[in-house]
Amino acid sequence: MEIKKTPRADLEKDISLSFLMGLVLALAVLFVGFEWGEEDIRVATDDGLSTVIDEEEIEMTQQDEIKLPPPEPEVVKEPDILDIVEDEVKVENIQMASSEDDMSQAQKDTYVAPVEEAEEEVDENFVFVTVEKMPEFPGGDAALLKWISDHVNYPTIAAENGIQGRVSCTFTVNADGSVSDVEVVRAVDPNLDKEAIRVLKMVPKFKPGEQRGKPVRVKYSVPVRFRLAQ
Repeated sequence: MEIKKTPRADLEKDISLSFLMGLVLALAVLFVGFEWGEEDIRVATDDGLSTVIDEEEIEMTQQDEIKLPPPEPEVVKEPDILDIVEDEVKVENIQMASSEDDMSQAQKDTYVAPVEEAEEEVDENFVFVTVEKMPEFPGGDAALLKWISDHVNYPTIAAENGIQGRVSCTFTVNADGSVSDVEVVRAVDPNLDKEAIRVLKMVPKFKPGEQRGKPVRVKYSVPVRFRLAQ
């Protein structure tokens, strides 16, 4: 037996129409939503006028121009001014100095006065060992040795004991040529040494030694020989 439904009881009859209406309504709402986001928002003011407010106002900024310093003015060097002398102008004669005059003038400019050396003061009591001019016995060293040999008295005790030898002595020749400060440097026998000192104190005056042209005291050495006759 076939079951039949009445058109009123058929629930699927208007389902397609309801679906289409719902779809159209959803699309309309979606479209309005898009349009709402893109349209300007109108706000009513107190005087009834409407103003348009953008969703986002972007402030325009203007970049300040960088001012460069003005260029330094270029210095223009003025050309040297040359004085032009006319041919008719007479030039005074210029006297040229000779080379000899130049040399003499240069020598005058560079002349240095000689420096006078201060004289060295010599102490009269100072005894020199060597000087510019040594003391000299009249007749030389040979005459001095002969004079000593002629005036020596051989000591008896030394002669009896056979003592002989050479006694080395020193003395000072003073500025006046006299002899002083006789000393024995190398002794042989006390009797011989004593005789050598006695003889040298009797030596005649020397020609004094000189230092820078002035007579000075000088140390002098001489041997006194004692020899027994064979």
